[in-house]
Amino acid sequence: MAFNDPQTMDVAGTAVALPRTGSGINSGTFSTNDGTAKLSVSHTYAKRTRRVIRVDLNKVAADPFVAGNSNSVSMSTYVVIDAPKQGFTAAEQVAAVASLAKLLTASTNAQLTKLVGGEN
Repeated sequence: MAFNDPQTMDVAGTAVALPRTGSGINSGTFSTNDGTAKLSVSHTYAKRTRRVIRVDLNKVAADPFVAGNSNSVSMSTYVVIDAPKQGFTAAEQVAAVASLAKLLTASTNAQLTKLVGGEN
């Protein structure tokens, strides 16, 4: 089963359509035409099963050191699920990820804001 094409994400309050731009064995990529956003999904099967969903964002930002200049900058964020072949059901894995997402986004993203601010 594959992710739907296209995927839609909320990027900085704006819905962004991401059509499928790549597909391979155990992987898929969705991205904007201008390259400002990309969603990647991949699975690796070895001694452990590793699943990754990743978002890459690109933009042009003002250079803080040279007035009037701009630079191309990028960032990425991703979730990795690394589990043994047996021992954790799919439901338990889903619950663990949902629990982490809930922790980070509760109270208007309070813990996520602390994380981005460098708190530990």
